[in-house]
Amino acid sequence: MGDESPRYGWAVTRVTPADCWLCDLDGVLIRDGRAIDGAATFLERLRVSGRPFLILTNNSMFTPQELHERLARLGLDITAGELWTSALATAQFVSEQRPGGTAYCIGERSLFEALADVGYRTDAEAPDYVIVGETQDYSFEAITTAIRHVARGSYLLATNPEATGPSPEGPLPACGAVAALVERATGATAFYVGKPNPLMITEGLNSLNARPSSTVIVGDRMDTDILAGIEAGLDTILVLSGVTAKQDVERYPFRPARVVASIADLIDEL
Repeated sequence: MGDESPRYGWAVTRVTPADCWLCDLDGVLIRDGRAIDGAATFLERLRVSGRPFLILTNNSMFTPQELHERLARLGLDITAGELWTSALATAQFVSEQRPGGTAYCIGERSLFEALADVGYRTDAEAPDYVIVGETQDYSFEAITTAIRHVARGSYLLATNPEATGPSPEGPLPACGAVAALVERATGATAFYVGKPNPLMITEGLNSLNARPSSTVIVGDRMDTDILAGIEAGLDTILVLSGVTAKQDVERYPFRPARVVASIADLIDEL
C-alpha cells in the first residue's frame, strides 16, 4: 500500500512492522562520536518487543568487543554478539571460499583477529589473498608489498568500498581509496565484501535465522545500505541523519521504501 509523500517527491511503500531489523551504525545510531537522539530508546524498544536485530557496519577498524565498549560510553547498549562488521564478514567469506588459507592484510587488529578465528594464517611471502581493511596507519611499505603480491597472483579483497570516512575535521581516506590504489597499480579488480555487496546482509540474516521478506534495514547511505538491502530483498528505510541528504535521494535509479529524518521517527513503530 502506498501513500503520497510530497516532501520527498514520490509515492513510497509503507514498511510493515518487521520481525527482524538490521541497522547501520555510523549515521544511524551515532555520528561524530555521539549517539544520535533516539538511538538508545530505539534499541530499548527492539529488546522489549522481542525483535531480533543486528547492527551492521562497513567499518572494519574495531573488534565487536571494542565497539561494544565504545558504544557503551555513548549510552548505547549493544552487545558484541549484536554487531556484524565487514572484518567478520570478510573472514567468513574467505573461510568458505578457501578454508584454512593465508592472507596478507592491511588493517587493524580487528581484521587479523577475525581471520585468525576462522583458521586463517598471515603470510607475507605468498598469500592466497591480499585483504585491505580500515586503518589510520596506512604504510607505503605495506601497500607496496600488497601490490607485489597481487601482481604475482594473490586475490585482492577489500572489507568495504567507501573511499572516505567521516571525522569532525572533515573526510578521511578510507579502505576504498587504498584498494583503488592497489587496483590501479596491478590492473586487478578487488572484491568488496561490505555493503553494497548483499553478501554482508545475507550472512547477517543467516546468523539471525531470519528471512528477507520479514526483515527491514535502516541506513543512511543510498549507495551502500539501501542498495544492499534492495539487492538482498529487504524492506529499506533511509534516515537523513548521516551521509545522504534529502536532495540527493532523487539522483539514484532505486528508492528506499521510506525516508525519515532519523531513527527517532521509528520508535513508535516498535
